[in-house]
Amino acid sequence: MTDERPPFVEFVGGFIVTALLFPLIIVGAGGNWRWVEGWLFALWFDVMVLANMTYLYFKDPALLAERRKRPGSDNQKGWDAVMLWGIYIVALAWLVIIPLDAARFQWSPPFPTWLKVVGGLLLLPALYFIQRATMENTYLSTLIRIQDDRGQRVIASGVYSFVRHPLYLGCLLMMIGAPLLVGSAAGLVLTAVGVVGLAARIVGEERMLRTELKGYAEYQEKVRYRLIPSIW
Repeated sequence: MTDERPPFVEFVGGFIVTALLFPLIIVGAGGNWRWVEGWLFALWFDVMVLANMTYLYFKDPALLAERRKRPGSDNQKGWDAVMLWGIYIVALAWLVIIPLDAARFQWSPPFPTWLKVVGGLLLLPALYFIQRATMENTYLSTLIRIQDDRGQRVIASGVYSFVRHPLYLGCLLMMIGAPLLVGSAAGLVLTAVGVVGLAARIVGEERMLRTELKGYAEYQEKVRYRLIPSIW
């Protein structure tokens, strides 16, 4: 155990709160505790977040400490600090509006079962890419900055040999899959907004990495696509 790791009791408390929080938000906002799709989404979210928390706490406390930093910390790019707050706001709105739309107020027309199944299936590779990116890249900060203090280097193996931003790919699959699973057109609209922000952040991040991180230009030549193979 290193001094970067928070006390174990804090980890356990955070684990329990997180495990309860997402069902309360998603199923609670839906207003129907028998809402099967809502429970599937909430439990998937629990698994995704808790798997990341557990891995970071026991296997990579340095990255855990890095990811706990507030926007504006260290040498984060100023434009990214503003964008990150915007991402947090859109993400919270997305998480709350989806159940309000799909279950409580039913603003959207009913989605066909096959489309909901497609949405649920998309959450499987989403979970894979999010978890593998976390496990394979110890520099996976929430802040866009060059981590000279941590000896940052280019990661080019594993899922990073597939696309240059596998975490964002996982998030993209989640942002599409979840609204389809529960049947929320409003969620898909917010997903479209999120995708625009995600693409803008990728462009800004790569501009920084190409000029400030040794070896990144060569990595771009080796792995051609940022987010979606054969497209972008």
